[in-house]
Amino acid sequence: MTTSVRQTLSYLQKLFEQHGLRPKNKLGQNFLIDLNLIELIVRSAELTKQDLVLEAGTGTGSLTSQLADAAGHVVSVEVDPGYHALAAEILDGKPGVTLLSADILKNKNELNPDVMSLLRERLGSGLSRLKLVSNLPYVVATPVVSNLLLADLPVERMVVTVQWEIAARLTAPPGCKDYSALSVLVQSLADVEILRRLGPSVFWPRPKVESAIVSVRPSAAKRAHVGDVTRFRFFLRDLYVHRRKNLRGALSGWPSGRRDKSVVDSRLAALGIPGTIRAEELNIEDHLRLAQAFADLVG
Repeated sequence: MTTSVRQTLSYLQKLFEQHGLRPKNKLGQNFLIDLNLIELIVRSAELTKQDLVLEAGTGTGSLTSQLADAAGHVVSVEVDPGYHALAAEILDGKPGVTLLSADILKNKNELNPDVMSLLRERLGSGLSRLKLVSNLPYVVATPVVSNLLLADLPVERMVVTVQWEIAARLTAPPGCKDYSALSVLVQSLADVEILRRLGPSVFWPRPKVESAIVSVRPSAAKRAHVGDVTRFRFFLRDLYVHRRKNLRGALSGWPSGRRDKSVVDSRLAALGIPGTIRAEELNIEDHLRLAQAFADLVG
């Protein structure tokens, strides 16, 4: 139909009316209507023809079209059949685009295996790097970023819009209210930067919260330092189940079974970490040391 989509408020309202579509809040469907921000996302991804791009949430195909112009190939995944059909119509004939009507996630801890298989197939056909570039639906932002970061794929970077609360967690330093298991996991594996804070007015429909464009750049050196990334992820998950508990209480009352407090105290003393502080007070390196010392807690 066309290879360029100028996504503005008036364009979207008319388009959706013509196709009988309405954005669904439960799917986190908020569309960027600031063309400058769409261009900023593409520019920040620094795409080349060697890049395979994964987009989660095709929407109308506006971002998809610009990504395809710059990248080697784009795999765009849309869970809503109505929007998938609309994007397929709009992007009909656009080269370098594969549109999937699917959920990007199998579950909260795993990406859709069919999507993963397609990415591996495309990477095996001459493309050397994978980049996630997406206006991420709020409801899948955290699991998409974390699962892709843990995947055995050559992810060079992620440039995504997320709700501000998630951006704050991704970049939070130790000791602040936003510091969490997500903060530790992502920062232990990647360099994270907030590129732009976004107000609700740049989206339609307007969300009730602010958002941000975030860059996440995985580090091979950091990943090697972590070691077993999946084990570390589950250790952090269980450590932060009751984040208000001090370390002694959290480690002795572990979700998979209680541990003798004297053993916990002995291991913490060997690390030089007080049992009276909370996990959110530890830096990344202390979390890694803690996970190694209590590796037997993760089954």
